[in-house]
Amino acid sequence: MSKFDDQFSLESKTGAQLNVYYTKAKGKAHGIVHINHGLAEHALRYADFAHELGEARFHVYAHDHRGHGYTKSVDAPPGVFSLVGDGAKKALEDCAEVQTHSQNKHPDKPLIMFGHSMGAILTMNYVFRQPANLAGAAVWNTNFDAGLLGRLAQLILRYERFRLGSDMPSRILPKLTFDDWAKKIPNHRNNFDWLSRIESEVDAYVADPLCGWDPSVGMWRDIFGMVFAGSAPGKHASADAKKRPIHFLGGGDDPSTNFGKAVANQAKRLSETGFTDVNSHIFPDARHETLNDLDAEEATKRFIGFAKSCCSE
Repeated sequence: MSKFDDQFSLESKTGAQLNVYYTKAKGKAHGIVHINHGLAEHALRYADFAHELGEARFHVYAHDHRGHGYTKSVDAPPGVFSLVGDGAKKALEDCAEVQTHSQNKHPDKPLIMFGHSMGAILTMNYVFRQPANLAGAAVWNTNFDAGLLGRLAQLILRYERFRLGSDMPSRILPKLTFDDWAKKIPNHRNNFDWLSRIESEVDAYVADPLCGWDPSVGMWRDIFGMVFAGSAPGKHASADAKKRPIHFLGGGDDPSTNFGKAVANQAKRLSETGFTDVNSHIFPDARHETLNDLDAEEATKRFIGFAKSCCSE
């Protein structure tokens, strides 16, 4: 596995001490890529991707979200965005902190935000709320088609908050998500084979103590709130946001996105509500973690092409 060039702590206005990784552009930089990792994982898993982006002449920053990895905050123990509320808002403010730092370090360089899964949910909401800092955004492997099932999940979480409290792991949501997705993979070996067709990648995830844990009731509530906001670009996206290029990508064998249909549906939603530069691609046989699956090389090339198109020399 590749390594990032640097690791440092960045104090956020939210009170979090963000664990941030950095890879330097090899040569004159096209721009900056800010990586947002997914749920129940951490930023170090993107070191190989960051290496490829560095070779393609991008500065790369990736941070552990609150409640994940090595980021620390008194209001955000592992598995929790915030013990005192506004968890989604704080997670988005942490993203802004990383971007401010990176743009201060590399003034006048355009910034592209990349998000996978939960990171893509954060990225989509960030585009809607704070597009001014962005030259473009990539929204990979995520599902904004919550619909009635999403509303049911919110009711379940409200009940669990009453019974367990917001900071306790949800007992029901993992069964409706991770467990259910695993069952949709034929001959699956464990509850995480839906992540990748490469068994060694799945095994590495399972063996990683910073991966695969059950999120708190509060974190799930924050995520579903952002899913519903992200599914309503006509309501939440500014005119400035609609000018930003958006790159969607997913897997046709990813049960968490209804086998890629949810990715295509979100791209269609944006196009129909005035976003002027939207493209999407579905790898027919890929599962959830495209960067750790058999199409990783081609997917990385597609992202690099998109990122370069967002940058003017």
